[in-house]
Amino acid sequence: MTKKKVFNITNCAEFLLGLLFISVAFNVFIMKNNIVYGMSGIGVMLKSLIGIDPSIVIFVGTVILLILSFILLGYKKTKNTIIGSLLYPIFIKITEPLSGMIDVSQLDVTISILCGAVLNGIGLGMVFKAGFTTGGTDILNDIISKYAKVGVSKSMLMTNGVIILCSICVFGITSAIYSIITLYIISVMSDKVLLGISQSKAFYIITEQENSVKKYVLSHLLHGVTILEARGGYTGNNQKVIMCIIPTREYHAFKEEILKIDPGAFFLVTDAYEVSGGA
Repeated sequence: MTKKKVFNITNCAEFLLGLLFISVAFNVFIMKNNIVYGMSGIGVMLKSLIGIDPSIVIFVGTVILLILSFILLGYKKTKNTIIGSLLYPIFIKITEPLSGMIDVSQLDVTISILCGAVLNGIGLGMVFKAGFTTGGTDILNDIISKYAKVGVSKSMLMTNGVIILCSICVFGITSAIYSIITLYIISVMSDKVLLGISQSKAFYIITEQENSVKKYVLSHLLHGVTILEARGGYTGNNQKVIMCIIPTREYHAFKEEILKIDPGAFFLVTDAYEVSGGA
């Protein structure tokens, strides 16, 4: 019981800290440089055009999207987005004074945007890792994905594409280019927070020199090996697949050694973000 409580408290703390990072990034870096994406981007544009507080725009827009989500996606799909959706504009309003307290005007625009994108990406990753979301256009993406029969990634491209195109009329092409770069960095950084930085590589090897490769891994690299039973999809022949986890620093040397042992070997290499258990 105690363990579960600590876990929940940890998640909530991570969620709130993530929201804080996102909000600070928005007020200190994103809004000042007219970077536009998602619901916050609409807030930035309306702030420039008619002076409406971005937090109000985000709150009203999010409430409308939440209502649509209840109607079109159902309660089960919507419930996990409610808390983050409503707290996000509140955090933006709370951290708004930091915009005047922290002066980034002396920074090069590119550096300022990079700082905002990295901080935003870290915060977003923490929110996702805690099991929450900030809602906004993420809700719209889910709705489009369901009813337009397209993937979520494609619906994200569509919604952010429209918002960024609209921003060209307000801030010009330079701002749009910076917005695209910012979106990419946010995506990369949030993934890094969620998955971590890969310290190992997983090798899946099909070779006629199974014993030689196995001996090299066990005797020279001192790593374990697992033999998987497989069957060729085209030939239907039974074959064995060698699976082993290698530290990233040994990746190149091991790859070269496989090709020395068997130049015709087939192998697949993937990032192994977490390895646990075993001797």
